[in-house]
Amino acid sequence: MRLRMTKYPLEPDVEEMRRLIEAATERIVEHVQSLPSQPAANVEGATEFARTLIEPLPKNGESFDKLLDFLFDEAIPRSFTTPGPGYLAYIPGGGIFPAAVADLIATAVNRYVGVFAAAPALAQLEANVVRWFCEIVGYGKKSGGLLTTGGSMSNFIALVTARKAQLGDDFSRGTMYAGNQIHYSFQKAASLVGFPLSNVREIDCDENFRVRVDAMEEAIARDRADGFTPFLIAGSAGTVGTGAVDDLTALANLADRENMWFHVDGAYGAFFMLTERRRAAMRGIERADSIVLDPHKTLFHPYGTGALVVKNAAQLRDAHSMHASYLPQFQQEEELIDFAEISPELSRDFRGLRVWLPLKMFGIEPFRELLDEKLDLTRWATEELRKIKGMEIVAEPQLSLVAFQLSKHDNRNLLERINRRKRVMLTGTMLGTEFVIRICVVSHRTHMDRMQMCIEDIRAAVAEVT
Repeated sequence: MRLRMTKYPLEPDVEEMRRLIEAATERIVEHVQSLPSQPAANVEGATEFARTLIEPLPKNGESFDKLLDFLFDEAIPRSFTTPGPGYLAYIPGGGIFPAAVADLIATAVNRYVGVFAAAPALAQLEANVVRWFCEIVGYGKKSGGLLTTGGSMSNFIALVTARKAQLGDDFSRGTMYAGNQIHYSFQKAASLVGFPLSNVREIDCDENFRVRVDAMEEAIARDRADGFTPFLIAGSAGTVGTGAVDDLTALANLADRENMWFHVDGAYGAFFMLTERRRAAMRGIERADSIVLDPHKTLFHPYGTGALVVKNAAQLRDAHSMHASYLPQFQQEEELIDFAEISPELSRDFRGLRVWLPLKMFGIEPFRELLDEKLDLTRWATEELRKIKGMEIVAEPQLSLVAFQLSKHDNRNLLERINRRKRVMLTGTMLGTEFVIRICVVSHRTHMDRMQMCIEDIRAAVAEVT
């Protein structure tokens, strides 16, 4: 299909718009339907193929159908199948379909929501999403926040806010404390905010991979004695390596005693608060000054959907607010939000619709039920792993992640043999000096049939190496 040229070539007429959407929809639906049969990963030769795509700026256009064929037949298949049921690696992002439809609407209407005055109703829909997240974590009326592109940006904004609230402009001696299992974006954010990495104290964890609060308290005391200014404590509500949840109540108590900012990275795990079984594990999170959430993990949304919520929304505004003569007047009422005033972004997409639409369509209950299913699947897989001779559970599942290894064997080789079957994709991590394999069950498309395949493939791989 070649677009018919008109006086305004970048503005297709009504028939052409319909044809574009219909052609894309046909390929998208076919792709989504085929996800269960796609290989969990298909990257052999993908780097070499990518090199063949290097090209100069195109002068003339190509057929839309030809470009769709290239995308769906050539480019998209050569990748990890991250939205598929067999993707049990890293922290999966499922990508629920209504969120994709919401993105089409949001980009087509192309309204600007960074400033409330530009699209009051749409800005309010996004503010509603943030308020719902505050409700989930147990925050009160003074709380607030914003949607981000993911946990990395959320950590960055949180550390900017904490630095300004706790230290002001003179922050060179400020120190922060986290377990050695915290996500690397925390250290990266600290560096980008302006701290030397030597000001980030990585505290040892216990046998359950939870930060040792006593060791953190000792480190804070040493730093105060040495003339540093301890200002921030970070806890994890679900680490990437093992799914560990720190003792958030103990960390909140320590932060209170030391008059420090309490930050929680709950990108992976915090939404498990929606389940009865894991709400108690998150006790204390409501006392955090800031919390990172990732709807693109445990609310099954597309990648690029993160969030930061804070207990006191005024601190976000104090840290980020600036004005210019060409901008409209920002809102003075607390319940009306100018997102440009509480974040580094002025230009931004209308990302709130991709969360608002699915939550309004389904309500929260189906998300709660799916999270419960992931807890069940992980527990089932753990018990099946125990039945394999020589298999050691290195990290018991605290959420929907289990880490294991085959004793006295090369577990990197074992992982490669599991993944080469392409029905599932697992990843590994280092815990101390040990390489372990992880199963992380998050995708809304992963159910018992795929977990049975996973255990079958692990058993077959074990048989090969033993």
